[in-house]
Amino acid sequence: MGILREMKMLLVDDDESIRISMEYYFKHKTAMFRAVENAELGMKTLREMGGVDIVIVDYKLPGMDGLSFLETVIRQWPNVLTVLITAHSSAELKAEAMRIGVGTFIQKPFTTSAIMDAVKPV
Repeated sequence: MGILREMKMLLVDDDESIRISMEYYFKHKTAMFRAVENAELGMKTLREMGGVDIVIVDYKLPGMDGLSFLETVIRQWPNVLTVLITAHSSAELKAEAMRIGVGTFIQKPFTTSAIMDAVKPV
């Protein structure tokens, strides 16, 4: 992966305040930043963008949950850097996230530095 400024990022979270604050923080740090409120819009956005470099998704979403969304994303775009954020952590959820190949698991509430650590290009 390249430097963050050259990367496209997608955030999927139904919490409007998180979408707004993350967009404010990342829109000038990335080549492109999009934030949507559910997994279905996330898939549509990914197709329209031709994929992205980084996907950050909340676990609890209306409709498809974040883990199912990431499983689909990882199958279609295996090189995408993935981050699952959640306020509903459990050992089972972490194990399932690892099984499908989620790159980073972050507990809510989180800081922007935790997100930056998770998306640092390798």
